[in-house]
Amino acid sequence: MATEQTAPPPAPPETPPGTGGKADAAVVRDALGVGVAVGLSGFAFGVTSAGSGLSLLQTCALSLLVFTGASQFALVGALAAGGNPLTAAAGAFFLGTRNAFYGLRLSQLLALPRALRPLAAHWVIDETTAVTLAQSTRRAARIGFTVTGATLYLLWNLTTLAGALGARALGDTGAWGLDAASPAVFLALLAPMLKTTTERATAALAVAVVLVLLPVLPAGVPVLGAALAAPLVLFLKGRGDNATAPAPGPTADDITHPGRTGEPGNSPKGQAR
Repeated sequence: MATEQTAPPPAPPETPPGTGGKADAAVVRDALGVGVAVGLSGFAFGVTSAGSGLSLLQTCALSLLVFTGASQFALVGALAAGGNPLTAAAGAFFLGTRNAFYGLRLSQLLALPRALRPLAAHWVIDETTAVTLAQSTRRAARIGFTVTGATLYLLWNLTTLAGALGARALGDTGAWGLDAASPAVFLALLAPMLKTTTERATAALAVAVVLVLLPVLPAGVPVLGAALAAPLVLFLKGRGDNATAPAPGPTADDITHPGRTGEPGNSPKGQAR
């Protein structure tokens, strides 16, 4: 007897019908807001970098090629404090490795063509990650990532150049406290993402480690020490979970077959006797 062939159901659309235009405009607005707000803090980096002794070319090269604000500030801050260049570079490199973990998540959400991935990787930073993860569809995530990355990259480099050129007019750059601008923006973006107790405990412990090590270790080393917070919190959490886990009870198979409990007197062979 012949059976009727039915076509497979169509794949769900990436965005709800009828909401694409409005959603796109809202994503662009939010992405521009983040890109402009953070991009302007590149002026602070330009001033701080020039004040720490880096040349105009070196300062602009860091923003063009590195493009990770917190790592750039960590590098020039450690150099300005008299830290060893290798230690300063190690601290900056450690901070920059967080972008690799961002990339693992964003690669799944964006699903970009292979040809675009090397270019997109340069824009995988805190701000683009925050905007991308806040979206509910792949289309919105791609728009948020692209607009945030393009806006921030352009403004960050322009304001870096302006800051480096205007550093001499400001005089003592350390007196202005501009080196705290980018870390403050980074913390403002990070705080809403700390939703679980484990995440908040890790962040608090990392801050405590830095504050304890800062007076006794060379510049740049305390940042490396803060990395110990994550494995320590995860280790303590694992021990706590094991201590509070209930003892395993009898399985359904043990109840229906009591002779399989493993006790000598209840073995199937003993019951057969």
